Amino acid sequence: MEVLMRNFFQSLGKSPSANRLAKKYGLKFGASRFVAGSTIEQAIESVRQLNKEGKVVTLDHLGEFVFSEEEANESAAMCIKTLDAIAKAGVDSNLSLKMTSLGLDISRVLCMKNMRRILDRARMYGNFVRIDMEDYDHCQVSLDIYRELRQEYDNVGIVIQAYLYRTEQDIKDLNELHANLRLVKGAYKESSEVAFPIKKDVDENYVKIIQMHLSNGNYTAIASHDVEIINQTKTFVENRKVSRDQFEFQMLYGICEDLQKQLVDEGYKVRVYVPYGIDWFGYFMRRLAERPANAWFVLKNIFK
Repeated sequence: MEVLMRNFFQSLGKSPSANRLAKKYGLKFGASRFVAGSTIEQAIESVRQLNKEGKVVTLDHLGEFVFSEEEANESAAMCIKTLDAIAKAGVDSNLSLKMTSLGLDISRVLCMKNMRRILDRARMYGNFVRIDMEDYDHCQVSLDIYRELRQEYDNVGIVIQAYLYRTEQDIKDLNELHANLRLVKGAYKESSEVAFPIKKDVDENYVKIIQMHLSNGNYTAIASHDVEIINQTKTFVENRKVSRDQFEFQMLYGICEDLQKQLVDEGYKVRVYVPYGIDWFGYFMRRLAERPANAWFVLKNIFK
């Protein structure tokens, strides 16, 4: 049953018509638990509160299903506006983005132009930009673009997904760049031809790549709510005497807040991934797919 629900939410999240309907009705049905409002002003207030709690943030202006150059440029402008708002408010936040929202599916040249606009503004503020990894079809081109951008910029990192078979080799290849990586298990529905179908194998690979990247001396963002994996990482860095300046734990807005607080109290750096914007539906569906039990929370909100 859980697998069926996961597949349902993943498929629904890719539906342009469902996405358009969600935009029309706004942040309803429990989405506000995971999305920090539809405007940058609302998002900045959430960042300010998280900073007060001892957490740092990465802001993501949500955007998917971009079909025109105009839409891609508008999305890039919102990323720049987000960087401006972070600087003006003086809050502690990076920026995360998806390159498909910047026109990657339209033209690589267009995407690169928008990425350079964003990275130039971030560099002006001394800020950092994280490229989110998307589905498998975008994996290689995303890594290729990241490598090209690293020739010009130091303030850019990327996400690597543990559920892909190729990931261990990607970690080895990216070591030459001393890449700042956000390591995740992976939230997209992928074929067993390219991804581990069994959770146990994903978890084992996740622990392996965390330890590989840390052992290589590179900055590592461990993005997980899995207490066992977090504890294994804490033991590993303690035994290997890895500086706490070399890694951080990352969690999603609205999820495992008690665990976030515990890690902050223990002196670890915790970064919260805070999405905002009207284009929230695909992100929300992936959160439900990751943990179908959250669907009960949604149903309760529908019938309130």
